[in-house]
Amino acid sequence: MGGYDTRHPERVASKITKQLSHHWQSRPAQKPKLIIIQGDPLETRGISAITPQIAKQLEVKRCLICLDEHLAAYHARDADRENVILEYRYSQLVDVLQAGKPATTEQTQKPIIENLEAAIATRIERCNQQRADLGKSPLKDYYPLFAQLQEVTKAACRALCGEITVAHTSADINAFSVTSFYTIGLELGLMDPQDMVRFD
Repeated sequence: MGGYDTRHPERVASKITKQLSHHWQSRPAQKPKLIIIQGDPLETRGISAITPQIAKQLEVKRCLICLDEHLAAYHARDADRENVILEYRYSQLVDVLQAGKPATTEQTQKPIIENLEAAIATRIERCNQQRADLGKSPLKDYYPLFAQLQEVTKAACRALCGEITVAHTSADINAFSVTSFYTIGLELGLMDPQDMVRFD
């Protein structure tokens, strides 16, 4: 996906680093910082080119989260591991969330993972209807899995560490992108809006 981002990675990283530093002035991190990445192969542009620059500018290490091999054999195989000191699989983070308390919202009493899967499925159905109305093809088959990876990673890391900061790399988040599914984590109470750092 890095090919879609034509911006200069170092400049993007500098802006994100400034936004993070500003954020941490009002909400100081209580523990050592670690940048979480999700299996993107190294490219000259896009997220896999941006995160190494952020790590360099903040002088921090990185943690890699990949899909299990039975879900996507290429994901861990092709991941960039430069400056990575920890590595986990998606299933390990699912275990973290399932070991916690079931959801207790008025909406449902289902376990967190079931809630998340159902919310993602509903969102995809709605997106596909919107795309059909626009004469566009449905979202790709990989969307549910990567949306789950995205939200499970954030929720589990937050549960493990007691805190997390999520920084977006763009001010314009496409309504049909995997990134746009971040709102589901907020809706389910898995993330705190105050922990989100806008690009702009």
